[in-house]
Parts: sequence; C-alpha cells; structure tokens
Amino acid sequence: MKSYEEINRRIEAGEAVVMTAEEIIDLVESRGAKEAAEEVDVVTTGTFGAMCSSGAFLNFGHSEPPIRMNKVWLNGVPAYTGIAAVDAYLGVTELKEEDNMHYGGAHVIEDLLSGEVIQMKATSYGTDCYPRKEIETSFTLDMLNQAYLFNPRNSLQNYAVATNSTDHILFTYMGKLLPNYGNATFSSAGQLSPLMNDPSCRTIGIGTRIFLGGAEGYVSWEGTQFSTSAPLNNGVPTRPSRSLAVVGDLKKMSTDYLRALTIHGYGISMAVGLGVPIPILDEEMAKAVAVRDEDILAPVLDYSVQSRDKKVLRDVSYAELRSGSIELFGKEVRTSSLSSYYMARQIAQELKSRIEKGEFMISRPVQPLPEDRSNKPLDIRSKEGVRV
Repeated sequence: MKSYEEINRRIEAGEAVVMTAEEIIDLVESRGAKEAAEEVDVVTTGTFGAMCSSGAFLNFGHSEPPIRMNKVWLNGVPAYTGIAAVDAYLGVTELKEEDNMHYGGAHVIEDLLSGEVIQMKATSYGTDCYPRKEIETSFTLDMLNQAYLFNPRNSLQNYAVATNSTDHILFTYMGKLLPNYGNATFSSAGQLSPLMNDPSCRTIGIGTRIFLGGAEGYVSWEGTQFSTSAPLNNGVPTRPSRSLAVVGDLKKMSTDYLRALTIHGYGISMAVGLGVPIPILDEEMAKAVAVRDEDILAPVLDYSVQSRDKKVLRDVSYAELRSGSIELFGKEVRTSSLSSYYMARQIAQELKSRIEKGEFMISRPVQPLPEDRSNKPLDIRSKEGVRV
C-alpha cells in the first residue's frame, strides 16, 4: 500500500507515473489491478458541464464615505449582499433584471475573467458608521480585494437521462426535449467523471486539492444534496448521489474552463471545468479507477411528469448514451450530452501534465465525506412543522 507522502515525493522527483481515467482502463484489463496499482501513482479525472450551483464571493473594498451595501447590481445582475458591508455573493443563475434569460451571473463572472470592466450600482439605508446611501462605479477583476469561486454543489455523482413523452416540445435545464420521445439528453463525463472513479470517496474529502476552472482549488465540504443511499451497479451509484462543494481563486482561473451558458427557455448556467487527482494507494483503488462507460448505469426519466418522483423508464449505460441512440419502448431515440467529453478529456490531460511537471501535488483529506447521508424532500407543513 502506498502513502500520500510517498506519492508526493515521487511527484517532486519527477518520477510519478500518472495516467488519465481513460488510459488506466486498458492497463488494468491487460495486466490486472494489482500490477497496475504497483506501477501507477495517480489517475486524473475531469468533467466539464453545466453546474448551476455555482457562484463567486467578491469583496469590493470601502468607498469614501463608506457604504454598507444593502443591494448591489453588477452589469444589472443582482448579487446577494446580506454578508458584510462590501462583500457580495454572485450566483451564476441570477438573471439581469431588464434582460431576462439572456444575461446573468455566469456572464458577469466570464466577463470578469475576460478583463472586462463591470458596472456596479449599490444602495443602502445609511447608518452612522456607513453614511453613504448610493454608489455607482466600475471595476475589473484585478481591482477586487478577493474574488473566489465557491460552488455549493458540483461534480454530482451520476445524473438522470431526460426525455419527453408529450406531443409538444419541453424546454428544461436538460435542454430541449422533443415530443414523443424524440430525443434524450444526459450530463456526465461517465468513465472520466471524478466521483465515478472514487465512488465511495476513499481519497476525496474535505481539503482534497483539485483542478477548478483552470486553477488549483479545494473540496471545502460535502456538496448540497449529497446522498449515499443510491443503488449500486459494479460499485457505482446508478442514481444521483454524492456531490462536492468546492472553492478556488477566481483571479487565477480561465475562460477556457469557466463559460457562461444560456439554456433556451430555462435560464442561465455555467460550464465549470473540474478535475480530481486520485492517488492509487492500493489494488482496490486501481479497480475503482478502471470503471468503464458500459459499467455505469443512469436512469431515463420522463421530464413531462411534473413531480419530484418520476418513474424510471429504464436504466441505460453511458456506453449506450455515447453511441448516439438508446432504445425506448421499441423505438430508437437519439441521445446528446449537455457536458463536454472532449473538455473532460482535456482537463484530465492538463491535470496529468501539471502533476508530471511537479506543479500539482496531491493532498490527503483532513476529514472524510459522510458515509451515511440521504436527501430530505421539501414538503408542505403546518406552522407546527407537521406534514399536511
């Protein structure tokens, strides 16, 4: 069994053997997990897709005279200010008030990364210590004191496949769904996805160093809607399961790996590039990272059913999904992905390169993620908290 320290020493010495989650599959199949574990030190993963639960904390600095920002707009997009005098959180899905569905928080973040000048307006009720009641100004990313990406839920472990049984088009966060099972959409990097390669989070926990938006980032907590109760197939959850809350320095990130998305008929999101290095500590980890698309199942759901409890029409593998079509009720249904496998591959390769150059070290989690967690629904309850 290898240690984190041993692997890092090999990285520092330029001796570490690093493979992507794609490359390790053939090695394990041809030579076995035991031999692969002895040879390979780190396996890199990647994902690049719509991650709505994303945003940035920004600190603007104090004006003269000072203002305690009660409301703030950045390029016309509201940001949340209930934190401190000149701090705000800008969510990527927040919409510009007078340009609904075309520009939002994700666009502001991408504009910041592109070096654009951002227009700010802030208002306040005024206090003795913060007398100013309004300010209009502008700034660029390098003028901010701090700007860091903080995403409460990213890199979700598996997700549903969306289709539509009705006779009309549906516009959803899973994209445009054609009538009468005309298409099916999915969103995962499958065998490259971080949490598919460490399904029980043996090596991924609080403090794990990751690739985030082109820079170094960290796992800061369990992601929202984190769950460990999903059924398994080949050791991998077949339903949405674990997720990661992540944080990183926005000033060091790149529009190559953070891009605003406009989803027609639904709203705004952001494509986030995220990669996790997985240390191959032993034979068990070598088996885990050799997971293939054909081993990973996802549920097909009818998104015309306006309920949180949609019936699973069937389970399909990611190999089937990536083939371009699946069979549903005897019909061939075209498939397409909302996440970019090409970019996921690029992220895994970039992370591999940085590790081989000694520019990216792996980190032992300071705290493991929960082993027993299930999601609770939002029910209608009385004032006494009793479900009605």
